[in-house]
Amino acid sequence: MSELIVRGGTVVTAARSFRADVAIRDGRIAEVGEGIARQHPGAETLDARDLLVLPGCVDVHTHTRIPSDEEPDRFYADSVAAAFGGTTTFLAFNNPGTGISEQGSASLLAGLAEFRRRTEDESAIDFGLSAVISGRQADPISELSELIARGVPTAKAFMVYDFRLPDERLFAALQVMGRHGGMLQVHCENATIIDALVAGALDAGHTTCRHHAACRPTYAEAEATHRAIALARAADASVYVVHLSCADALAEVAAAKARGWPVFAETCPHYLTRTDAAYEADDEAEVIKSVISPPLRAESDRQALWLGLDRGGLDLVATDHVPDRLAVEKAVPAPPFPQISNGAPGIETLLSLTYSAGVSAGRLSLERLVDVLATTPARLFGMASKGSVEPGRDADLVLFDPNASRTIRQADLHHTSDFTPYEGVAVRGAVRTVLLRGGAVIRDGTFVGRRGAGRFLERSLSA
Repeated sequence: MSELIVRGGTVVTAARSFRADVAIRDGRIAEVGEGIARQHPGAETLDARDLLVLPGCVDVHTHTRIPSDEEPDRFYADSVAAAFGGTTTFLAFNNPGTGISEQGSASLLAGLAEFRRRTEDESAIDFGLSAVISGRQADPISELSELIARGVPTAKAFMVYDFRLPDERLFAALQVMGRHGGMLQVHCENATIIDALVAGALDAGHTTCRHHAACRPTYAEAEATHRAIALARAADASVYVVHLSCADALAEVAAAKARGWPVFAETCPHYLTRTDAAYEADDEAEVIKSVISPPLRAESDRQALWLGLDRGGLDLVATDHVPDRLAVEKAVPAPPFPQISNGAPGIETLLSLTYSAGVSAGRLSLERLVDVLATTPARLFGMASKGSVEPGRDADLVLFDPNASRTIRQADLHHTSDFTPYEGVAVRGAVRTVLLRGGAVIRDGTFVGRRGAGRFLERSLSA
């Protein structure tokens, strides 16, 4: 029986923080308490004195791209980047932008089979799939129950773009997910409003990057959030609002939660740390880095999101990682703004940004940080062995130095993007060591894991 003891650190759970040793046997947490190292003098030990012992982050929203013949290492490389940032489990989507084939994107079950085949033995950390329901698929609703049975109980639908689901199909998807123990993730923006504003901007000759944000107002997000909640209510189903960005949409979620409805919502580090001032830059090459949907919002929205995160109106933080590159997807001179790839990288900076701007700045407690980055995402997305430092869970641990200071630089990151939106941002705290099921992936800031160590997670929301 293999045994490792993480000694002398401050263990942080969603409920409390306390000094303790953590005993790991066969990849699982066996004991948490004081003096365990003294009771097992022959065991291998890992010194965690002056460090926080956190559960590995669980990032439930990434567009990590699957391997291709031209770029065979990209899924692996972003999994390594996630590990460097303290993430030990991530969920990816399989929409066409992530590299799934035309055949795979045409069917939920074909897409699952292709995703599993192409990502097998690739990831350095554990991972899973949230399928994408597209308006271009012939009959995705009929495949949802089997998708859930095969270990993919969450799927994402869009209320915008040319592959969106109209309300009647969104309602049908919610009904099936609710009946079979699934949860629908919804991108909430009002397509009618946005399409009209985009058409008006183009007619007026406004084609540059900065006009992207102006055509996606907060009221378009709030209205769609209200409508998604109403459809879920009628369908007797839960609903999960992805990448919520503004106070108006948060108010809709908070009102639903106050009524006891099963409505959940995430926000992202970019909405917590950046604002729409980014669209005022003179350099188009700078503005294009922030072409995301929903766009960055006003400072008042940013403050409202922190308040919602602290008080429970928001359930968790996820990255919405899109590994775009300035040399490829976001090259300038750019096409008219509706044709620019939406998204920005973030898989490696989730913990450092949320800790620094949240805990270090006095906006979140350490316990709430663990809750929104690990415990709640694991619980909501059906990963019963993840998300907490307690006996029986997978020994996915992060040794985190709360007193370190550093500056985020693209040159120091490991993701497949060629830029970071957080270039030059000073942060507090640093990941020192990361364990995946008790095995070191990062040791003293160096990658020591291996390709294929990560397992595909078949999930169940009832677990």
